[in-house]
Amino acid sequence: MDDRRILEAEDHAELLHVKQIADEFLQGFETVAEIAKPAVTIFGSARVREDHPAYKAAVQTGKLFAEAGFTVVTGGGPGVMEAANRGAQEGGGLSVGFNIELPHEQDSNPYLDVGVTFRHFYARKTMFVKAAEGFVIFPGGFGTLDEFFEALTLIQTGKVLHFPVVLFDSGYWKGLLAWIRDPLLAEGMISPNDLDLLVVTNEPAEAVATVVTSYERRRADLPAASAKADAQ
Repeated sequence: MDDRRILEAEDHAELLHVKQIADEFLQGFETVAEIAKPAVTIFGSARVREDHPAYKAAVQTGKLFAEAGFTVVTGGGPGVMEAANRGAQEGGGLSVGFNIELPHEQDSNPYLDVGVTFRHFYARKTMFVKAAEGFVIFPGGFGTLDEFFEALTLIQTGKVLHFPVVLFDSGYWKGLLAWIRDPLLAEGMISPNDLDLLVVTNEPAEAVATVVTSYERRRADLPAASAKADAQ
């Protein structure tokens, strides 16, 4: 794979792949610029089937976001991603998928209005953040956890504006949240206010309201911030 060749290269030949990465970033930014705003990014397992509770909840969540005027962005694959994109189309909204080439092929789901397939995870993950006013994270595996912790790190370190990170299904995330509180918080590895970066819910409507309310609040604050800057 390209990423592995770049990281293991012992000469400059493989650095030619850097141009491919730059081209992917450009394509991604152009796509984000063209999609309707506001948008939300929804993550979750590619392995759940249509009869799984997470699938059903993701359909409802995607539909509610669409009805609220949000574009729904996912990883473009099956499972929770398919469900959220499906809900977006059922709700009359724009459905976007940023897929990834994998050794075990991950086909795009059939509910995409806009789809881009990336070869490199870091370009793809940047677009998830660039496009979104918030993340809603359903049960998932390593990839979902990677996206979850990257979002928290970017917010915690001030690399992006604070946006909502919603964990869906309190029972699924219970063990992880307990570990975050002890040992992470208990041993001073994170600050108490870092816990405020997370919202946990079992209700699609609450997940949607969390992101929509944050977006509306930020939009309302923009004129005041602009006026203050002009006065200075």
